[in-house]
Amino acid sequence: MTATHPPLSSWQGRALVVGSGGIGAGLLRALSTRAPALELVATTRRQPPPGEEVRWLRLDVTCDTSLDRLGRELAQGPPLRLVINTVGLLHGPELQPEKRLAQLRRSALERSFAVNAFAPVLLAQALEAALSRQSPFHFASLSARVGSIGDNGLGGWYSYRAAKAAQNQLLRTLALEWRRRYPLACVSLLHPGTTATALSAPFQANVPAGSLFSPGRAAHHLLDVLEGLGPEQSGGFWAWNGERIPW
Repeated sequence: MTATHPPLSSWQGRALVVGSGGIGAGLLRALSTRAPALELVATTRRQPPPGEEVRWLRLDVTCDTSLDRLGRELAQGPPLRLVINTVGLLHGPELQPEKRLAQLRRSALERSFAVNAFAPVLLAQALEAALSRQSPFHFASLSARVGSIGDNGLGGWYSYRAAKAAQNQLLRTLALEWRRRYPLACVSLLHPGTTATALSAPFQANVPAGSLFSPGRAAHHLLDVLEGLGPEQSGGFWAWNGERIPW
């Protein structure tokens, strides 16, 4: 990333953060200080938290009706300048990362793909009416290094790995289409590093000292990466430190 791009402090328009978890909340705090000219909009499935700096909208990323409603609402007003999708699913009731083939279940694959693969590209589809060909635009979604096929040396985690790899392919394909239709757009897949959130909580014990990031630190890393990207890098898969990750 050698090209020079406008700093976040100069970005204007609306920013949408999808997801109200640890990294999503961290991004909203970081954007409020680093990009003060951006109007902040965020989504949540739950009751929106109090506060006047952020406009909260309800969204279920697995529901087409909910996505359509979000798209219609955001199409009223200025174009989006930034979208960051932070929603992901690794574990939950009756859902745990598989350690071996015998643990794989169709239901786990379907749930993981619905959130980790289908939701980001359907979100992009819903938001097209809020974009402008004449305005710079970043669309970023959290991926994961374990979604890299080339970097997979351990195996396991079938559902999560495959869903994140599918997201990478879908958004890479989106980037190629938008390169023609929205030449100022930049689509990015971002690996935030292991972050102290509910998603990683059951697996933090094995993280080396100094490698577990707070949500605030992860948010600033991600914004550093986005600040250095432009249309010429659209469709890339990036680690939190700006390094490319193999597909």
